[in-house]
Amino acid sequence: MDMVVVRDVYKAFGQLEVLKGISLTVEKGEVVAIIGPSGSGKSTLLRCLNRLETMDRGIIEIEGETLAANGPDGKSLYAPEPQARTICRKMGMVFQSFNLFPHLTVFENVIEAPLVVKGVQRSEIEPEAEELLRKVGLFDKRNSYPSRLSGGQKQRVAIARALAMKPDIMLFDEPTSALDPELTGEVLKAMRQLAEEHMTMLVVTHEMAFAREVANRVIFMDDGEIVEEGKPSEIFSQPSHPRTQAFLKSML
Repeated sequence: MDMVVVRDVYKAFGQLEVLKGISLTVEKGEVVAIIGPSGSGKSTLLRCLNRLETMDRGIIEIEGETLAANGPDGKSLYAPEPQARTICRKMGMVFQSFNLFPHLTVFENVIEAPLVVKGVQRSEIEPEAEELLRKVGLFDKRNSYPSRLSGGQKQRVAIARALAMKPDIMLFDEPTSALDPELTGEVLKAMRQLAEEHMTMLVVTHEMAFAREVANRVIFMDDGEIVEEGKPSEIFSQPSHPRTQAFLKSML
């Protein structure tokens, strides 16, 4: 089943074209890593998927439901607000910055969205939140405030918080880029576990080892375009495009 379908997506900020006709499909249980230089449009693509950015034209479908398509004037026309919100809730997103509520404990951060957004009963979400914190190795920190956590711990709380909404798809926007190198391992471990559980994941990352070992498919973006895509073994061992070759040479 196609979980994410993106067809011919364009996005500009003023005169700057950031996405230039992007098309991709993510299947159920697939882990897709998007790599490429800064400014290539990777993060903008993710933000268009969950409507944090609105695209100019193109089609986005999530689990067979149309989030946006081209209207009669050729510009993007989004689903009505209630429907769009429902579609976007199928996706959880983890950002570069952790965006935790500083005045809430770890546990309260995890249960907040299910309580407020989905109206889940506290008695239902609390045991699920405890299990999620165990999953990311932070049950012992459940009563701590974000200011008492390391960057890696904050990011793992952010992952647990996203999972608490029970998404079918997880989007990761360079989740380790703000971390010290020694803290990235614990976050990548949590993401590897999700991949092993066949969570559908779209991961923008500069962690080449993660992309090589965990992804089913690697997409290389540059200058708002998908330049090359394929299995990790192909992309990392025998990239066919000169731009991919030059990028990987600088990264590896």
